[in-house]
Amino acid sequence: MTAFFSAKRLRLHSARTQRRLIFLLGGVVVGAAAVVLAILADDAQRVFAAIIHRWRYASLLVTPLGIGLSAWLTQRVFPNSQGSGIPQAIAARHLQSQRARGSLVSIRIAIGKILLTLFGLLCGASIGREGPTVQVGASIMFAIGRLSPRRQPGLILAGASAGIAAAFNTPLAGIVFGIEEMSRAFDVTSSGLLIGGIIAAGLTSLALLGDCTYFGITSATLHSGSAWLTVPVCGAIGGLLGGVFSRILIEAAAGLPGATGRAIKRHPILFALLCALGTALCGLASGDTIYGTGYSQVKALLDHGVPLPQSFGLLKMAATTLASISGIPGGIFSPSLAVGAGLGFDLSALFPGVPVAAVVLLGMVAYFAGVVQAPITAFVIVTEMTNDHAMVIPLMTAAFVGYAASRLVCHEGVYHALAKNFVAAALPLEHASPSNLDSPVASASKEAGTSSPSPPTNLIG
Repeated sequence: MTAFFSAKRLRLHSARTQRRLIFLLGGVVVGAAAVVLAILADDAQRVFAAIIHRWRYASLLVTPLGIGLSAWLTQRVFPNSQGSGIPQAIAARHLQSQRARGSLVSIRIAIGKILLTLFGLLCGASIGREGPTVQVGASIMFAIGRLSPRRQPGLILAGASAGIAAAFNTPLAGIVFGIEEMSRAFDVTSSGLLIGGIIAAGLTSLALLGDCTYFGITSATLHSGSAWLTVPVCGAIGGLLGGVFSRILIEAAAGLPGATGRAIKRHPILFALLCALGTALCGLASGDTIYGTGYSQVKALLDHGVPLPQSFGLLKMAATTLASISGIPGGIFSPSLAVGAGLGFDLSALFPGVPVAAVVLLGMVAYFAGVVQAPITAFVIVTEMTNDHAMVIPLMTAAFVGYAASRLVCHEGVYHALAKNFVAAALPLEHASPSNLDSPVASASKEAGTSSPSPPTNLIG
């Protein structure tokens, strides 16, 4: 009897060890993938910058043709790789069959996501790499855990969170993102494994890139009581605009009504070309500043005080909207932070006695919170990316004001709203397995208003 219990304990210990190793190994691979994508993304943006430096009107040709080709490849070769990738990761966690999950997160999709995100940046699209890193991370963890379907939801969550942590070099934000946005719940039993995967990804990123903050280090603060007036102003304006942006994406994903919607459905590649042409025109109007992630412009502003054009915020928002509804792969994390920085820079003119960097940070966190409707993630990620702990309370307040303002125009976070479309599209694969007829995905489809399984006809999910 003693030998029996000893053998049983040994098996349990071996299973736990194996589970921990899977999460740690996955974290290392996700961290390495995030670093590779970050390096190549910077190279792609430099190549595009060199092209328009030689002839700035090249964007009128390169951007439409490149984004049109990217949209075609997305539809024909790498389906379900469009958009940021975070809705796909969220949807995959709600599905139960391995086949249905694999249609949203897989090594094939991860490869397409990386290649087409880089191609989009090479063509000047206003997209980010952080959202794609989430889908890549979820895909890697899903592939590693294919032999254990029961653990796949936890692995997808860990891969997505590790992707954010490694992409921004913000481990705390990765944890908060996993709890607040990906799962919207705290699970004590899996939190240790989640944190282990994030730590592994973070250490891998740290080993390959070194210890650096994404937007440099700022020491801005609100010195006086009157300076705090910037918090509700930035929070309300940033949150409202963030909600407008999200509402546009959600409405476009549902399909526009009337003849316009039918025309987009019939000619999606032509629509992508028109979106790309709009991006190029925004680029020309902004002095070639709105292309790509927006990282270099915001970092130059915060690190060296290099001013942004007054039109940067709104033009960057327009270009990001066009990229997001065009159907190409690309995230909205960095572009949203850049839009918020532009709005904050414009609003700083109303508060001459307040440090510009402080108002910029408030604009970033407010707009970002308005877009994703995840206020805790918003202020944690901006704090970690700038190492400005003196601004924690103002940023926290602005994030929640932005969240409340966003809810006035958009009643649901953009990622979860878009995830419902991917859940609905995966229903035929989910229902192919008899054991999944009463799965949670059925309730998700009812929420989405779908009565029968049919793939979405929109471009962005």
